[in-house]
Amino acid sequence: MQAIRCARAARSLPRLANTCKSARSITFSLPARNVGRTRAPWFVDPEPVPLTYTKRMVPPHLQAANDAPSVPVDAPEALKSLHAQLVQSPHLDTSELVVSPAVLPPPGPPLQARAPHGRRKRGGIPHKDSGIDSMVGGIWSWVVIAQVKEGTENRGAIESVVRLIRKTLLKMEPPVPLAPKRRENGSGWVMIDGGSFAIHVVSKSSREKYFNQGDW
Repeated sequence: MQAIRCARAARSLPRLANTCKSARSITFSLPARNVGRTRAPWFVDPEPVPLTYTKRMVPPHLQAANDAPSVPVDAPEALKSLHAQLVQSPHLDTSELVVSPAVLPPPGPPLQARAPHGRRKRGGIPHKDSGIDSMVGGIWSWVVIAQVKEGTENRGAIESVVRLIRKTLLKMEPPVPLAPKRRENGSGWVMIDGGSFAIHVVSKSSREKYFNQGDW
């Protein structure tokens, strides 16, 4: 049986050799212009296109206007650096961005002196000469008011500006100490306490309601 298989294999060897020889002749008979050349797909440019820009351009509807009021010369360096970052934010109305010394509200009517009354002697109002009316000053020396564009206060604009402010202040040398971040309630007004200054991120309606002084 083994001898029969060997005889069949010997008879098939010349036939296999002829097949390989014909395939080799077909391969080498191809035209010379098609050897070693492949056609590029239709979506590939024949030559590389040079890049004409190095930075991604900001869409026109997100470009920030350069109409922000200037920063006072005697402002702290932290507020000057923060102002330079805020004018680049696409969420802010830069024409309403204000860095100003704190403006005290106008004083109210004078208190009327009234003696304590009742069994526990409560409810008395001291006289105006007791020194209460002579207290001058506020909690913060400087105030920053950043107003977001109208209609974006409920779309994450206030939260985005708050993140930018916290990131800028915490990366300063030395960093400005800030209170821990807490979840906002969507009131349209967020205040950040920077120690000697306060930063208010407000919507247009909140600014007209709470910051309607002419000095702002």
